[in-house]
Amino acid sequence: MAFNLDNVHALQKRFPTLGLIGNTPLVELSFFKDELPDVRIFAKVEAFNPGGSLKDRPVLFMLAQALYDGVLTPERTILDSSSGNAGIAYAMIGRVLQVPVELVIPDNASNERKKRIMAHGARITFTDGALGYDEALREVRRRYDGNPEGYFFSDQYSNDNNWRAHYETTGQEILAQSNKEVTHFVAGVGTGGCITGAGRRLKEHGVEVHCIRPEEFPGIEGLKPLGNPDDIVPEIFDDSIVDEYWDVTIEDAYDMCQRMAQNGLFVGQSSGAYVAGAYKLAKTIGKGTIVTILCDIGERYFSARLWDPDLLG
Repeated sequence: MAFNLDNVHALQKRFPTLGLIGNTPLVELSFFKDELPDVRIFAKVEAFNPGGSLKDRPVLFMLAQALYDGVLTPERTILDSSSGNAGIAYAMIGRVLQVPVELVIPDNASNERKKRIMAHGARITFTDGALGYDEALREVRRRYDGNPEGYFFSDQYSNDNNWRAHYETTGQEILAQSNKEVTHFVAGVGTGGCITGAGRRLKEHGVEVHCIRPEEFPGIEGLKPLGNPDDIVPEIFDDSIVDEYWDVTIEDAYDMCQRMAQNGLFVGQSSGAYVAGAYKLAKTIGKGTIVTILCDIGERYFSARLWDPDLLG
């Protein structure tokens, strides 16, 4: 069945908790002003979603459409792989809908996210974090292939309703909240949904799209490396919309997280990577308005060394 935005709105009206998803604030990162007086950097604060991250948006769209298509039924378990934040969104929304959820997650995901998932009652299968996110993708496929009738495999890496969520909400909100003054958009690739969906919407208004590219190891939690031939590239990622790639290291991400904390914004490492990329871009363009994403909040990374005293400056 073709995608219908009314399906999402109907589900949000039926379940008020789901109505809290989206329409997050856009905040200016004003601490760059003295250094970059002619460039403004803004960010969408996605921790305002009820699941605490950007991932609430695509998970809501994917599950809403599956319900109305009839492929998600009470007899089936929602199945997908996740680095953690999408897992929380699945677990939270699945509990609201009273549908069971099973997730495949790398074992190096932060303990805070694992506990939040389990608090909503979802089952978790862990894969070896040293093998990266691609191993979780392989394992979830193996589980689905072993019991296709028992699962609704949401498959966020290839589900077009993932990027549509960001086309219909994230990108549209950025345009409205910036009064269409945005000139550059910075994001990365986890599943590819945000940069593809929001990027397509913003491209329609002449906005440049810039993509963060993390190193393969140790990597940046939540973001996929894309520089090696063996890397699994998400099916929904549309690289044709990317104007430029920016290499960002884990050190870049951590340093920016610390800088942001000193300015009152407490975010996770993927958010730090995005802002680090936006900062690198800002130093090259001279003038413009950059928008990026603060994907989640820093509390989800206390167990992942991001805030260890020896790393604090």
